[in-house]
Amino acid sequence: MTSLRKLGSSDLEVFPLSLGGNVFGWTADEATSFAVLDAYAAVGGNFLDTADAYSAWIDGNSGGESETIIGRWIAARGNRDDVLIATKVSQHPDFPGLSAANIKAAAEASLRRLGTDHIDLYYTHFDKPEIPVEEIIGALDELVTAGKVRAIGASNISAERLSESLAFSDREGLARYVAVQPHYNLVSRDTYEGELQALADREGLSAVPYFALASGFLTGKYRPGATVESARAKGGAGKHLDTERGRQVLAALDEIAESHAAPVATVALAWLAAQPTVAAPIASARTVEQLPALVGVTDLVLTEAELTRLSQASA
Repeated sequence: MTSLRKLGSSDLEVFPLSLGGNVFGWTADEATSFAVLDAYAAVGGNFLDTADAYSAWIDGNSGGESETIIGRWIAARGNRDDVLIATKVSQHPDFPGLSAANIKAAAEASLRRLGTDHIDLYYTHFDKPEIPVEEIIGALDELVTAGKVRAIGASNISAERLSESLAFSDREGLARYVAVQPHYNLVSRDTYEGELQALADREGLSAVPYFALASGFLTGKYRPGATVESARAKGGAGKHLDTERGRQVLAALDEIAESHAAPVATVALAWLAAQPTVAAPIASARTVEQLPALVGVTDLVLTEAELTRLSQASA
């Protein structure tokens, strides 16, 4: 049985791989999404990551499709108490921003789509520096006090704004962020490492990194001359092939993956999972076949030498 990891100072205990819900209702239809969710739950997975905006960027979608699919799956399986749902506010076309009124309205809409009376972890999706942290934290605290949200987190936030938010929560005795969700992986380390990571470490927050596999680049399927049929390939996963860092990282991943007889993706996730503050990387699977390489991170422990090799290759 995979041991769960405590999320910051909260009482949430999470599976070491968070299943990304961005593909549900986008590159995975409802039936496929259900199959992926079933397979994730079957290995003990309990930590689902979604957002109210997923997937408003698709023609014909209006946002909330991912939450709706997850809600229908939970209703069909009757397993609400077995899963932890993380969702986000600020980017839905109908609920943009982080005003107090919008946070509360967006949360109600998310609860309806998810078919539940509470959200386990509620993130601000993208910080809005024009809104005072007092207003944001005040609204989030009201949701926690009302029992509609169990814990709060911040995605895409600066160290300065995170520090201000935590100080305000502490001063006023209000709900306090327990997690950050940064863009962080072997080929994108600059956003999180440094000031933000040090702050999270000092303040006892857990990191739940997104783009943990660099939009698929760190699965190893992007190679010179290879054509990858993926909606995300256009988004630039292949761009890392044109950098020295990307090529060095692939070479190191190949070498370590071979020594463990493990998929390249599993090794990339294992490096991330071993970094300070990281509780659970987020990765998504649009087919059941893609899932084993992701959940394999729960069994793969890299040596200090292997971690150093990867860190140096990606420096």
